Amino acid sequence: MRVLADLDLNLLVVLRHLLQERSVAGTAKKMRVTPSTVSKALARLREWFGDPLFVRRKRGLEPTALALALEAELGAWFRLGDRLANASGGAAAEGAVFRLALESPFYIGFLSELPMTIYSQHPGATVRMTNWDHRSLGDIVDGDVDLGFCARETHPRSLSRVSGLPYYIDHEVLFSDRPVAFLRRDHPALAGAWRLADFLACPHIGVTWEASDDWALDSLLAEEGLSRRMPVRVSSFEQALYIAAQPGHELIAIAPSYCAKYALRHHDCLVAASLPLEERLYRQLEISFVLLWHKRDNYDGKVAWLRREIRRLYAAHAPNGYPDRVI
Repeated sequence: MRVLADLDLNLLVVLRHLLQERSVAGTAKKMRVTPSTVSKALARLREWFGDPLFVRRKRGLEPTALALALEAELGAWFRLGDRLANASGGAAAEGAVFRLALESPFYIGFLSELPMTIYSQHPGATVRMTNWDHRSLGDIVDGDVDLGFCARETHPRSLSRVSGLPYYIDHEVLFSDRPVAFLRRDHPALAGAWRLADFLACPHIGVTWEASDDWALDSLLAEEGLSRRMPVRVSSFEQALYIAAQPGHELIAIAPSYCAKYALRHHDCLVAASLPLEERLYRQLEISFVLLWHKRDNYDGKVAWLRREIRRLYAAHAPNGYPDRVI
């Protein structure tokens, strides 16, 4: 029976590099040691695991089935090591990677300073930012994303509620919002009273959100025996706002009201109008915008620091309530 206490854990570092390099010489160069040192370490690993781990081929070392199975486990092992190193309260170890998945209009409107903030305080770190999509929650679970930012609806029939998050995902509500309509200032629907009938008469630009074409808005309208027509569908709020800003059509875009800041910067021909719904209905469309991270990172100094910085930057640029109709 193998006993972990009998294994020099430094050998796992050698194994990790061997899996990456598939070469004794390459591993030695990367670790700045001699090939003989790597060969001796591999011999000890083979003895402990009772497996050759690598078989020599013409093009280098080929890992055995056990070595390939260990590769994924080693990734989790070293991520745990990073978290333990950061648990002392420092934001990040030297050479740390800050991995974020954020809704891009929010990032552009409120967190544009974040990459430089990270770089200025941690010049040896790397920042990797991606757009939030339906795969991002899985990336957090797999350890490929440290912190995410996305929307969670509150309508009881929505599949994207905060209560629907897995138990191993922690969250923090940064702010609440509501969807609004974005129209050109010269849009015919703004010529008279802005009523529900006018809203539904307009063709809409649909946005696929969390891999779904339907939102809580569509569920709510269906309950009232109503629906909206969406002849155009896109994959992001930026695309929807860009199309809505073009002349010569009556399409409108629906997006969270925080996107008004993005629209003002990039499409100042657009105005934001609250949806013409009764308050009892509109209240059901409130959206919680949340920061998400895995429970295993609750004491990770890097994740805690990121949460503090995002709260600080949002507070510095936060809007004051939902936009009213502007003409």
